[in-house]
Amino acid sequence: MRTSTFFISICLVLCFNLLNAQNIGINKEQPKDTVVYKTGYGLRLGVDLSKASLSFFDKSYNGLEIVGDYRISSRWYLAAEIGYEEEITFEDFTTSSAKGNYIRVGANYNTYNNWLDMNNEIYVGGRYGVALFDHTLRSYNPNVTTGDVNVPIYFPSTPVNTPVTETGLTAQWLEFVFGIKVETFKNLFIGFSGSFKIATAIEDQIGFKTLYAPGFNDILNSSTGFGYNYTLTYLIPFVNK
Repeated sequence: MRTSTFFISICLVLCFNLLNAQNIGINKEQPKDTVVYKTGYGLRLGVDLSKASLSFFDKSYNGLEIVGDYRISSRWYLAAEIGYEEEITFEDFTTSSAKGNYIRVGANYNTYNNWLDMNNEIYVGGRYGVALFDHTLRSYNPNVTTGDVNVPIYFPSTPVNTPVTETGLTAQWLEFVFGIKVETFKNLFIGFSGSFKIATAIEDQIGFKTLYAPGFNDILNSSTGFGYNYTLTYLIPFVNK
């Protein structure tokens, strides 16, 4: 009898200890990873290398663009580009040029999921652009024909080389932007972006259509255009989050 009582007592003690151990295991706080990875939030500034190189190799072009963005959340960046361009356009019967300043403002959304403390981007975004420029019809050759195919005109047309300039023209447009930015060294980024542009309002020189607008590039017949840039930027971090 005493043996049975002792055995039952031992079983009850073991059961109590087991239940108590399980409760302790459940309530025991699991160890957490104490390493917190943070990335910099701040102002990123740089230049468009493509315009600088094009200015060097193409004598009909001169331009400079400053680019910048400011991170406002883990995914969103406010972005802007400001620049100056001067370009000569050669057509079959005309030579014209445009020069002036422009600014584009908008935002980028980063679709890339960074690992640990990486700070790279694969982004999409939008811009609103506006330009103030002068347009010059440098020369033109009147397109005079006889109206008959393969019949030369008797008096060939004489080229007109007197430049005609109109100042204070404006252009406005919207852009869809996609691009990448890669942090090559600490806070130093290289990037590439492409854009599709839709003109909303472009002023023409009197008697001549605007073929190029600074910041917009070549204006197609559909009032659309394309652009690209290669950037080198540096991040000035204000805070790490």
